[in-house]
Formats: sequence, C-alpha cells, structure tokens
Amino acid sequence: MAFLVAGTLRVATQMADTQDSLGRKGRYNVQGPRAALMLSSPGVAAAAVTALKDVFQALGFESFESREVPVQGFLEELAWFREQLDAHGRLVGCALVALVAPRGQLWQPQQLVRELSSCGVLQGCPKVFLLLPSGPGATLEPEAFLDGLRELCSHCPHWSLVQLLTELFHRVAEESTGGTCCPVLQSSLRGALCLGGVEPWRPEPAPGPSTQYDLSKTRAALLLAVIQGRPGAQHDVEALGDLCRALGFETTVRTDPTAQAFQEEIAQFREQLDTCRGPVSCALVALMAHGEPRGQLLGADGQEVQPEALMQELSCCPVLRGHPKIFLLQACRGGNRDAGVGPIALPWYRRWLRTPPSVPSHADVLQIYAEAQDSSGKGPASGSSHQADILTVYAAAEGYVAYRDEKGSDFIQTLVEVLRANPGRDLLEVLTEVNRRVCEQDVLGPDCDEPRKACLEICSSLRRRLCLQA
Repeated sequence: MAFLVAGTLRVATQMADTQDSLGRKGRYNVQGPRAALMLSSPGVAAAAVTALKDVFQALGFESFESREVPVQGFLEELAWFREQLDAHGRLVGCALVALVAPRGQLWQPQQLVRELSSCGVLQGCPKVFLLLPSGPGATLEPEAFLDGLRELCSHCPHWSLVQLLTELFHRVAEESTGGTCCPVLQSSLRGALCLGGVEPWRPEPAPGPSTQYDLSKTRAALLLAVIQGRPGAQHDVEALGDLCRALGFETTVRTDPTAQAFQEEIAQFREQLDTCRGPVSCALVALMAHGEPRGQLLGADGQEVQPEALMQELSCCPVLRGHPKIFLLQACRGGNRDAGVGPIALPWYRRWLRTPPSVPSHADVLQIYAEAQDSSGKGPASGSSHQADILTVYAAAEGYVAYRDEKGSDFIQTLVEVLRANPGRDLLEVLTEVNRRVCEQDVLGPDCDEPRKACLEICSSLRRRLCLQA
C-alpha cells in the first residue's frame, strides 16, 4: 500500500509541476530524465542509424535503447519500453521514439502512440514520435532529414521543437528534388517543448522574408456552417466571422449547406481565388457541422461529404502554391468520449492528496512524418508538393466527440478569444495555447453524467512562421 501511495504521489507531483509550468510559462518542464527508443527494420542504412543517434544527443537524450526488428515487432518492443519505464518508477521529462522502416510500411501508427500514452510515468509529459521512411521510393533519405534537424538543434537551442521543425520543413523543401518532399507534424501538445536547455523567451531578431509568410496581399476566408440542429453554432459563426474580418480577410459565410453545397461552395471559392486580379497571400476555410464516426461531415440534408476531398480541392489551387492554407474543422470525428488520465486518489486519503486535474488521453503527443501522408492516411501523398503550407486543426482527436453548447463550441470560442488577444503571435503557438485551455476544461455531454475531456489535433506542413495580424 505504501508503494501505491508513493507512486500516486510521484505522478500527482509530476502532473502538478507540468500544469504549473504550462500555465505560468507556456512550456513543458522537461528537467527530469529523458527516455528514447530507436526501432529500425532490417536493411536500414547504417548512416541513418548514426544520424539518428546524433539527433538524440543534440536533443539532450544522452542514453537510449536501439533495436533492429521487423515492422510487425515494433508494437511489442514499444510495450517492453513502456514496461521498463513504469518498472523503474522514475519521473520522466520527455520520451522520444524514432521509427525507421521502408516507405509505405509504417503509416497510421496510432496503436503505437496509444501504447506509449498509457505509460504511467509519462502522464502529462510530452511524447515525441519521429517516423522516417527509408529505401527505394523515399523522397528524402532519413540521414538528410536528420542531419538538418541536428544542425538546427545545435545552432538554435533556444527554439521550441515545433519552431525547429517548421524551419527544417522549409530547408527540406528547398533541397529536395523538384520540391516534392513535404514533411508534416501532428501535435496535441499543450505548450512549447524546448529541449535545448536554453531559456527560449529571450528577444529574437525580427523574422525575415525567408522565415515568415508574407500576408500583405489578399486574404480570403470561407465559413461553411450547418446551423440547424446544432445549438450554439450561430455564435461560432458570428465570432469567427468577426475575427476573420478584423484580421483583414475578405470573408464569405454560408449557413446550412447541403453535402453537395459544401463541394460547390469550395469549388466556387477556389475559382474566385484563381481569377483574383491580384496575388493571394492566405486562405482560410472553416467547416462546422455534425460529424460521422469515420470523420465525414453531414450537410444540412443529412448526406455525407468527405472533408479531405474539400481540403484537397483548395490545396491544388495554383494561386495558393507556396502560400498558407488554413482549415478549421469543428465537428465530431466519432462517438468516443474521453474520461482523461491522471493519478488515482485512493478514497481514504483523497482529502489530503491534492491531485491535479486530469488531462485528455490524447494530449501531449507530437508526431513527425518525414513525408506527407495521402488523404486516407495509409501512405505517402502522391503529390506531396500540394500538401505543403497547410495547417489543419480538428476540434477533436480521431474517433472522438467535439463538444459544443448553447454558447458555442469550446474550440472556436477559445480560438477567437486567444487570437484576439495575441494577433501578432505565431499561429502554431496560438493554437498550442488554445489546446491547453481546451484540455483544461471539463465537459458534461447531454448523454453523460461524468466529466469528459477534449483535445485538439493540429496538423501542419507550414514552412514558415504564420502571423495573422492585419
């Protein structure tokens, strides 16, 4: 019993420290030991393994486990890694797992992510997954990607990992043949993840034209929202529409579109951009509707439309090539409800153990794909250059409910509040702060008496800083 109490206290203390650091400083407290695991399938070049070890050391992971196993054995090895961390019982500041396998063999690693997220000593702590394709067909060999990351870690130790990756994506695109390589990150982080051991908030030089998107030309926004049968949705439309106009977007709003109208409105929006007399700097599209278990949106007529098809339509717009494209999706992506994770307080000492609030089970994860995935998530994109410069934000994790009440949705209302207060801040940083606030909220759904948690999913292939201040 004493061991159980001590373990619960350790986890509670760790989560409380993380919560305090995120709330006060906006970044994770990663002072504890860092755990790393490298899994590579047979045949991976020795140069890639060496480059990965150099990256581990550059990020402050002095010791790590390295295993060579077939892709089918990755889950078993990761389960072993999790068990080792839990058995040691030491608080961990951060965990990094690198997976290297032939192109096309390692996509949708959600089972691996869930395995590590269930680790008790990692609750509330950042977990990073680095997915590297290798061998024939890979648009960029792992060692080239890793060498760039290692160099940036050495030169910019005060940058957050997301800042490093955005700069790395820019360099990779310039160096790859024909600009076809398009890395992507997927984040549910609640704060900045700074692994360089250097205070990140010192003043930096003003961003130059090569590091920040130029938004001095036309900005266009399209808001498509199903209002009927969705109480509070009208408040989201009004708040987001007002924000877009304040940020200098020429804003079009359409309410209660049918499934076919969703497609027609996107096609018309793209046509207007294509025929725009002057250059277009940025496009923003918000899709707000009921969602189905596999992520489909429901039009006002109850018919389904695939959001990936809508986003792909705009991603291929010639005038937006090299310019940021923002997609905001306020819709359910399934019927699961997340109770969150946190230390278990035993009844007899719950009164004196001050446990921190639980966090969503999908929070605190950063996945880095050295190649963009296709719209199905089952393989690398065939036209990777069309997948660049895209920022997609989902109001819920895959398979889970997105919450909304008569005042509006947690996601849209929080986004408007944070962005109005910080219009000149990098948008990825803004969204990370939005996610932190959404994760802190306890939600009571109409068919559930217990508090539930929500967590954003942020997917980015941006290659520069993106600031929306008009």
